[in-house]
Amino acid sequence: MFIGHFGVGLGAKKVAPQISLGTLFIAAQFVDLLWPLLLLLGWESVLVEPGNTVMTPLNFVNYPISHSLLSGLLWGGVTGGIYYLLRKDRPGALWLGALVLSHWILDFLTHRPDLPLYPGGMKVGLGLWNSMAGTLLLEGGIFVLGVYFYLKATRAKDKIGVYAFWGLIAFLVVVHAGNVFGPPPPADSNAIALAGFAQWLLVGWGYWVDRHRERR
Repeated sequence: MFIGHFGVGLGAKKVAPQISLGTLFIAAQFVDLLWPLLLLLGWESVLVEPGNTVMTPLNFVNYPISHSLLSGLLWGGVTGGIYYLLRKDRPGALWLGALVLSHWILDFLTHRPDLPLYPGGMKVGLGLWNSMAGTLLLEGGIFVLGVYFYLKATRAKDKIGVYAFWGLIAFLVVVHAGNVFGPPPPADSNAIALAGFAQWLLVGWGYWVDRHRERR
């Protein structure tokens, strides 16, 4: 899942308007922002196997540090804890922790059984990625709802707040379409990891957008 996670981050602005969109993106995509680093370090591994599922050629061989349920709970606690120490905002900290955990829940719906419950534990996944129509409906629906709730929670302060926001939405859709319908990535985990680091640009974009928008 890609834009679905960003959709959750966008929608969270409705319940946590005091938190910047960039920070919400970090929480919603935390484990996917961590995963590329773990790939480069050789602590987790992935293979490119076209046909692995309908939606992605990636075979997530081993990623217990970033993508196990136990890790999601721990990373959520760390993220929320750090935010609380910095901001003294308990509701915001709880929402950020929940956002981190939401990533595993959504992945559980879409991944084949490759998500460990804990490092070395049983692997689970409902496998919605084997249905293109089902995945596009779920992920697209979450994204559309996220955009809707973000727009209900904020309004543009200037033209940048309008164009930067819709530019972000358009870019996410284009990248998602490329992931789904484009050619498979190179069979090189380092190249996959480097591409994964590009998601930090979307985090920065989120901060930029939010600086030019205000609460409704």
